Amino acid sequence: MDKKIVFVHLLNDYSGSPKVLSQVIDVTKKHNIDYELFIGNKKGEGFLSLFKSQSYFYKRSNYRILTLFSYLFSQVVLFFKILKYKDKDAYIYINTMLPFGAALAGKVMGKEVIYHIHEISVTPNLLKGFLRFIIQKTAAKVFFVSKVFMELEPFKNIEQRVIYNSLPDLFMQDAKPFQYKFDREKFNVLMVCSMKRYKGVFEFIKIASACSKEKHIKFTLILNVKTDDEINRYFEEIKIPENITMLNVQKNTIFYYKRANLLLNLARADEWVETFGLTIIEAMAFGIPAIVPPVGGPAEIVTDNQEGYQISSYNIQEISQKIISLSKDREKCMQLSQAAKKRSSFFSEEKFEEEILSGLSDDFGR
Repeated sequence: MDKKIVFVHLLNDYSGSPKVLSQVIDVTKKHNIDYELFIGNKKGEGFLSLFKSQSYFYKRSNYRILTLFSYLFSQVVLFFKILKYKDKDAYIYINTMLPFGAALAGKVMGKEVIYHIHEISVTPNLLKGFLRFIIQKTAAKVFFVSKVFMELEPFKNIEQRVIYNSLPDLFMQDAKPFQYKFDREKFNVLMVCSMKRYKGVFEFIKIASACSKEKHIKFTLILNVKTDDEINRYFEEIKIPENITMLNVQKNTIFYYKRANLLLNLARADEWVETFGLTIIEAMAFGIPAIVPPVGGPAEIVTDNQEGYQISSYNIQEISQKIISLSKDREKCMQLSQAAKKRSSFFSEEKFEEEILSGLSDDFGR
């Protein structure tokens, strides 16, 4: 009987972790590896919606305590669903730290459990400690998305490796011929992120406000929510500067990358340490330089004053002045752009595929 991979994920949407899992699944399909996929909210749209999948109960709420109870119950349900593989030759491949029910089931059945973890800032700390304990007790292998993440959050006596996120070949086909454009009359600043305070959305607004006298600088904020109503409710008590355009989730961000001159990642390092930064390398593939936090995965991608700059999101004035300066310096922007495009080639789909296959067992017949 051929061994299969059972992929497990909690929340399917258009954020980074389901996107990376979709790329892992594409690798398995390309090499004719049998797989099954479990998603906690199958009805929701996201990068995993294109794959045949099975669902298990999970429902988010506006109240954190209800979401927590829903999450814990979902893992009980997931535990029993995964037990059906008791007599089958399968690996349990868990995407993110959250689906611990699958890890417990895998351990009970004596199956090899693989974790592909993307996050470091899980809250509350009690939950994070519990999830790390489960990983330590159940995992045979752990894949990290950056070296800094592996150094900050190592596990004992478990095979660990870094597998950088990648840019799909189809994406690169669009990006490779694109030429970065600099126009002194219009300088576009882009940020793509979840609609969370710790992602720096309010810092983004403050930076735009600080640049408001520079009429040629425009800001675009793409948020991972489905409707404009959600955005309006979230910011209903905040005055939004006229130089900001806010958009809900975009399935195709390429249009916005092609218009951008600079990308921002404003994650608050004291609340949310970014372990990678997929939108950063996507933007860099189009030659867009980036301003990123000086810690975590983004600092591993962007070298200060080479592909962009490393500046804390709390330094509103410094970031604002840097944006204004770049908007008037064509030579510097082109220099950063060329370096950014070159750096993005390191995160190729081919390299990602090799690392995933290398990380999996030889039982798949490579």
